Amino acid sequence: MSVRRLAKEQPASFAFSKATKAKCDWWIAKYPADRRQSAVIPILWLVQKQEGWCPEPALRAIGELLGMPYIRVLEVATFYTMFMLEPVGSAALIQVCGTTPCMLRGAGELMDVCKKKIGPKDTLSADGRFTWQEVECLGACANAPMAQINDYYFEDLTAESMGQIIDDFAAGKKPKPGSRIGRASSEPEGGALTLTDPKLYDGSAARPIRKLPNSDPVPA
Repeated sequence: MSVRRLAKEQPASFAFSKATKAKCDWWIAKYPADRRQSAVIPILWLVQKQEGWCPEPALRAIGELLGMPYIRVLEVATFYTMFMLEPVGSAALIQVCGTTPCMLRGAGELMDVCKKKIGPKDTLSADGRFTWQEVECLGACANAPMAQINDYYFEDLTAESMGQIIDDFAAGKKPKPGSRIGRASSEPEGGALTLTDPKLYDGSAARPIRKLPNSDPVPA
């Protein structure tokens, strides 16, 4: 695991927004009073949604809110890679999967597009609107190559579609997540190849049910 450190430049302070604080209280209420520290992960996520990343003053505020030492909040934030420890793009955080299935299907070309349009990986773009990273398996191998952009999966990507997605975010648009070739979930490319006869799943071929006296229904 790579070493994860806090950004060198940090804001002077942090404050929970009214909406964020309300959601924090909702999460804390899910746990017994002496187990409120269990809410640290969802509250870190709420802070990241508010700020775009997890600055050091926010970690201290979370520790105070939950009654836990700052170092323990820091341990959680640095362990889980879903928590950003440096500012990321305000328009899009692009996480390109670089694990074997995606790499074999063209993830390298997606990264080349990101380098060309955004700049070096793990670095905030010059305009502050984009960050891209190479990450490990995101669990959508059947739809490789793919990337998680902000909160959503974009699958069956090509260099051309990745470039268009970046251009759309740059233009203030919200590209639709999902497969770029129109398939649903991880169904086979081109459509289903098995269970194509509706009788196999619509119940029309099922045996009728008869009910015995004083018993549950059984197949006829």
